[in-house]
Amino acid sequence: APTILTLRRDPRILKLPPYLSAVCVLIGVVWLLLLPLDKYSRQTYISENALLPGQVHTYFGGSEQNVFRAFKHEVDSLAAETEDVVLEKLGDIFKSTGLKTARQQYSYNSSGRSHDGENVYSILHAPRGDATEAIVLVAAWRNMDGDLNQSGVALLLTLARYFKRWSLWSKDIIFLIPADSRAGPQAWVDAYHDAHSPHSVAPLTLKSGALQGVLVLDYAFSHRFESIHIVYDGINGQLPNLDLFNTAVSIASGQMGMGACLQRMWKHNDSYKKRLQTMLRGMVSQGLGHASGPHSSFIPYHVDAITLQAVGEGWQDAMAMGRSVESIFRSLNNLLEHLHQSFFFYLLMQANRFVSIGTYLPSAMLVAVNFTITAIALWVQSGHHATSDIPSVKVASTASVGSEKPDVDIIVHNGMFAVAPKENFVIVERQLFLPLTLVAGAHSLGIVPLYIFNHSSDQTITANMLLFALLNLFGPYVSSALLTRFFSPKPQQYLLVKSFSLLLLGMFLSALATLNFSLAFLIGLISTPLTFLPLRPVRPAVAVGGSMMLNLVSPFAVLFAGSMYWDVPVQHVLVEAAFGWNVWGMRTQVVVWCVWWPAWLIGTVVMASSVVG
Repeated sequence: APTILTLRRDPRILKLPPYLSAVCVLIGVVWLLLLPLDKYSRQTYISENALLPGQVHTYFGGSEQNVFRAFKHEVDSLAAETEDVVLEKLGDIFKSTGLKTARQQYSYNSSGRSHDGENVYSILHAPRGDATEAIVLVAAWRNMDGDLNQSGVALLLTLARYFKRWSLWSKDIIFLIPADSRAGPQAWVDAYHDAHSPHSVAPLTLKSGALQGVLVLDYAFSHRFESIHIVYDGINGQLPNLDLFNTAVSIASGQMGMGACLQRMWKHNDSYKKRLQTMLRGMVSQGLGHASGPHSSFIPYHVDAITLQAVGEGWQDAMAMGRSVESIFRSLNNLLEHLHQSFFFYLLMQANRFVSIGTYLPSAMLVAVNFTITAIALWVQSGHHATSDIPSVKVASTASVGSEKPDVDIIVHNGMFAVAPKENFVIVERQLFLPLTLVAGAHSLGIVPLYIFNHSSDQTITANMLLFALLNLFGPYVSSALLTRFFSPKPQQYLLVKSFSLLLLGMFLSALATLNFSLAFLIGLISTPLTFLPLRPVRPAVAVGGSMMLNLVSPFAVLFAGSMYWDVPVQHVLVEAAFGWNVWGMRTQVVVWCVWWPAWLIGTVVMASSVVG
């Protein structure tokens, strides 16, 4: 106890938090960079024994190739027709196969644009089932790039005819052809679970049981392909069960002898650099939270889904893709319960290598805890004033200089002795009202850009963006000047403002890391300067430099930098984000405007107070 009291009175303790925060951030980044190594990652494996991937003989092929060619010719002939003609023809093909068929209309509005369309789907009732479970095969009329999914739709029609002849199915099979890959699947899955908005999405007239798995076909060209690109990222960073991904990889690369790739890494030599690049691409995709394909709309409903995309030019044909789909559906048909044994939180760095949440989560937690450490240090500092700041009256003393006592205290506790320096601080009362009001107000203010950018039209969203960027550039200085003029905050109150802001940021990012690790890690890393920049530097040059540093890591600066790096217009990014909010239920904007931006705003206002002062 005397030793602890000695440490508590030592003023050097308050100098440790910045170093502790720096160590946490450094370890967190190094931790992430170590994950691609063999020592920290694992080979993928199948946890659900009932799947038995690649253990069945596939029969798709032979005469089915002629059927595929006929359907492909039909799809090509419909490319220039109207939507009603296309849907009518597709419905007739399903009906001629002997399947129950229905259509569904939808109409979404986002950024002043109307996203209208109609889905057509049919249901193959399982001869050995009771309509309590279903598997879905999807082939959108147009893929995510807007290209006609000619071979994908033709293959779906061929498989529907082929599956109808088999009596081994224990689960219903739903064949879905949405009008597009963005709004159509979302409208269908919302209506399937009765979570749709009646004024924009029509209900489904045909339904089956609980969805056990979804497979999407994206084959938008007519020539042979080289390998299968598996797309698995869901909305808000959610992921399908790893067993579904592993099943597709095992069947494609093992049973069918075709390559499997992910995250657009067409040539992967399994080196550290390629593994790290694949992992970082996955983190960026999951951090953005957008839909990467039609499968993404199903994952929020806890329906495991992936997209099989044919890429490259090689010797694999549509029959190889069809046999892969047949084998995957045969595996899903074996399931006795929903996929649950494998991981739902993971990072993939190759088709056969991954890290689970228990391995990678500490890196984001270490980055987030650096804000908490600094917040606690600022809180402690705000409750003390140095005695040198307190005026004192000198009293004449008759003692000689040589008789002065050392500036230490002798502490006695339970017969133990310790020598500690006298406290150089005195405890003072904290004034909490103004700091709490400012922090709460900043976080509440995030609702304004959240609403504006999600409800602006595509004609006005650019102007709103530029206006808001200018406000972010000069607003903190104006706010700081007004704050100084009308409230005259004391240094203690600035300490408390930054302490509460960093405490909330660390708390939010720690909670977010368990839901969307990638988003929490990226925002935490970008926001790190908030921890290390001085609170209110005395020298004007340091204050101006700190303000410029904060402007470089603002949400808008990151938006502009990302748009330039990926060569995507900023307007397109904002319009897509609004579409994600209004249609997909994407919630990345909440984290950006109600967590990240308020913390940045408070840090900039506090830094600007020294410039204005």
